[in-house]
Amino acid sequence: MNLANKPATQGDVAKAAGVSTATVSRVINQPNSVREGIRLQVQMAITELDYVADAGARALASKRSRCIGAVIPTLANAIFADGIEAFESCLNQAGFSLMLTTSGYDSQHELTQVKTLIERGVDAVMLVGLNHDPLIYKLLQQRNIPYVLTWAYQRDCLHPCVGFNNYEAAKLLPLHLTSLGHQRFAIISGISEANDRALDRLNGMKDALLAQGIRLSKDTIIECTYKIEAGREACRALLNLASPPTAILCSNDVLAAGALLECQAGGIKVPDQVSIAGFDDLALSANLTPSLTTMHIPFKLMGQLSAQYLIDRLAGTSPQAQQQLQVELRLRNSTAAPNNQH
Repeated sequence: MNLANKPATQGDVAKAAGVSTATVSRVINQPNSVREGIRLQVQMAITELDYVADAGARALASKRSRCIGAVIPTLANAIFADGIEAFESCLNQAGFSLMLTTSGYDSQHELTQVKTLIERGVDAVMLVGLNHDPLIYKLLQQRNIPYVLTWAYQRDCLHPCVGFNNYEAAKLLPLHLTSLGHQRFAIISGISEANDRALDRLNGMKDALLAQGIRLSKDTIIECTYKIEAGREACRALLNLASPPTAILCSNDVLAAGALLECQAGGIKVPDQVSIAGFDDLALSANLTPSLTTMHIPFKLMGQLSAQYLIDRLAGTSPQAQQQLQVELRLRNSTAAPNNQH
């Protein structure tokens, strides 16, 4: 039986499967060369023991590849671009390279990707968000592989994290709009299932409104993928409500840009008829017409500090494990006091 604090070896797998270590090696590297029955026996033992092949350790006696692994949810939009670029730049300056992969917002696929990074012999791992399969932490801790969580922060987090509090940050948007006099709100959110950042932002917005005595009905909250087209469709549905909102809160700037484009296509004036606010402050947001009110996140600094944390850990020092970054509400031209005629 595998000890919780010690990673399984190829020998452990061989013993559990009743075969030689050479057979285990063939199953891993040349599975078609092994009879199906034996292969299934070995694969079952690998699964039961949470065994991960350590290619990096085999290839390098030093067990150092000078390569850092990172798993991000997607490459499909610009949200992660600045942070990852800064992360890689900082690594490169310290003589490390980046191995980047995506999870598709799927926790099991993320686990698979982390196993692959371990197999490739990465020295450390960066993950996005606070919620991950517990087996990921077990695998990394067994092998003494440093890791850091980013894009989110909790003071009592059990794991090293460099980021910001999505829940508290999201509260600032509705509070600004209620201070302008808005009462009829709607939210266009990213899909909150398997995405703790989207869930925290959605709950922060809802709770801030509730504290002001504003309770949102189900038809005024739409969750969708982070695509401009999805933001447009959601905005269209909200504008077609019997009592349309005077303020639409979006959990990221991609969705807010979609909402803005939909209003323009439908002849709805922003902010005269409806105010729109985003979250993230992408480079595009200040250059839209009207420019987008949004929450500025210091993605570049987050990337740099996350990389530095891992570099320091690999150097044998003990850097601060939880680092909170400050966010800032950027007020621009897409929000204003409600027009009482509408």
